[in-house]
Amino acid sequence: MLIPDSPPTFTAPARRNIGPRYAPLGALPLEISYGLIAVCVFLHDLFGVPYPSLEARITHNLTALAGFIFVVYVIQRYVKQRELLDQAVRKQRDQLLQDVELAGQVQRMFLPIQRPSIAGLDIAGTMRPVRGVGGDYYDYIPIDEHTVEIVIADVAGKGVPAALLMSATAAAVQLEVSEKRDMLEVVNRLNNGIHSVSDGDRYVTLLLADIDALSRSLRYINCGHNPALLFRRNTRDVVRMNSSCLPLGMFDNVSCEIDRADLTAGDLLVMYTDGITEAENSQGEEFGLERLSAVIRRDSLLSAKELTDNIFQSAAEFCREVGFSDDATVLIVKCNFDGA
Repeated sequence: MLIPDSPPTFTAPARRNIGPRYAPLGALPLEISYGLIAVCVFLHDLFGVPYPSLEARITHNLTALAGFIFVVYVIQRYVKQRELLDQAVRKQRDQLLQDVELAGQVQRMFLPIQRPSIAGLDIAGTMRPVRGVGGDYYDYIPIDEHTVEIVIADVAGKGVPAALLMSATAAAVQLEVSEKRDMLEVVNRLNNGIHSVSDGDRYVTLLLADIDALSRSLRYINCGHNPALLFRRNTRDVVRMNSSCLPLGMFDNVSCEIDRADLTAGDLLVMYTDGITEAENSQGEEFGLERLSAVIRRDSLLSAKELTDNIFQSAAEFCREVGFSDDATVLIVKCNFDGA
């Protein structure tokens, strides 16, 4: 069963003026331009050197007139070409921004709109790309009435190339999970597919996890991704769930292991991308795992959605003078067993 969730957060790219930075030389109408030519010729005749004859004076002034007209004509042609070039650049820029916005809309179609309603689990996730499109991905896919599969991934790189590979990865994940394959088989098939299209030049870090609310257990595979954080309510410890294999797509084959953990009421699973922990302030300090862990401990009693918002707010305040430099994603599962 699915329950409505707020749509993924997205900030459209700011439209910058990338056109030529010059004052338009052709702003004057032609009538004024040629009127100025007449004034220049008059002043040239008035203050010029004496002429030996009237014919020489007329010839000299006509030569000056032709020269001035030629210069104005060249300038007008130059300015016209610059204006046409400016229009072409702005048109291409607008088309590119429209394409990026459309790509962002397509990319967001792969993100979950509704949260799975599984008794005992409170799930929330948010992605905020630093550009119109990004290389982060997350999802939560219900397997049955008490089991959900959650995934978070980060494609190496930024912008459109990373977004394209992310979209392919998201489609592959949803397809593989829908076939109800074993986690190790899913990871191997994803690695083969990503390697075939990226040829090792690009790779994907991915964390795939199964949470069973009935048995209160967690199974996960971390493929080179940032370590997920498991907050234990009883001890208030934050346990790092480190990677057990290489990122996907780097090599033909990947060898992974499934790690397991038991869950208790009040525990929190926090998954994120490096856009959060590597957010830097003006002094070059990173937000880091320690600050992230402190936020989790401080706000562990909040809902998954509220904690997600607080993590983003804390990271944004930390780097407010610089801003996020990479796509940022947070996915949280709170164990509300026994109404905790």
